[in-house]
Amino acid sequence: MSSQATEDNSKTLEILQKQLQELRVQREFCLQRFAGSDDNIRFYTRFPSYNHLMAFWFLIEPSIYKMVRVTRAISAAKRNEEVVTHARPSTRQLLQPIDEFFLFLCFLSVGLKERDLANRFNVHQSTVSRIIATWTSFLTTLLGSQCIWLTPAEVQAHLPEAFKDFPDTQVILDCTELRCQTPSSLLLQSEMYSTYKSHCTMKALVGIAPHGAVTCVSSLYGGSVSDKEIFKHGSDGR
Repeated sequence: MSSQATEDNSKTLEILQKQLQELRVQREFCLQRFAGSDDNIRFYTRFPSYNHLMAFWFLIEPSIYKMVRVTRAISAAKRNEEVVTHARPSTRQLLQPIDEFFLFLCFLSVGLKERDLANRFNVHQSTVSRIIATWTSFLTTLLGSQCIWLTPAEVQAHLPEAFKDFPDTQVILDCTELRCQTPSSLLLQSEMYSTYKSHCTMKALVGIAPHGAVTCVSSLYGGSVSDKEIFKHGSDGR
């Protein structure tokens, strides 16, 4: 009887621990909380589903150990030292790397303010700012090194029916503008001001294949630069 009671208590404890973990996940604002809802994943990250997001995560996860935290970069710069990457992510981070990535996606996709993100993820606002800066630099370096231009054969293989009369179409180009903060410098204001948007902007040339895949993104230019000039110099995009 004693053995049976011990086994029953063990099973009860296991069930309670599982329920406690589920309640903790439901209470916390983290990626795992929305793992079962592709609608929420699309809303907070713009990935079409949780599986798509995780597929991307598994591609970038091996490179996380190369990530240079913005605080470490600033500290090394002040001491004029070279930044050395660690063999594994720091265990002192307040959030797991995947939840830092989720926070970064929420910032980009939903446009949540840093204070709002700090309250949601239960961290200080300055921590949110450092996470955003760190992941911006990390993903810019990691993804910017990847060539996303498709070969003519790959474009032809996915050519939509609507382009049957234009079979030699390789890319569709257009310039897009992003509003940005107005610089304090009058010279920079004149360079950044867009007459089309009536605001200071950053402008880039974006190219997509006929089936919709983004295949080219140029560097950013001041909003006063014409589309023609960006097209001339946009060949440095990837």
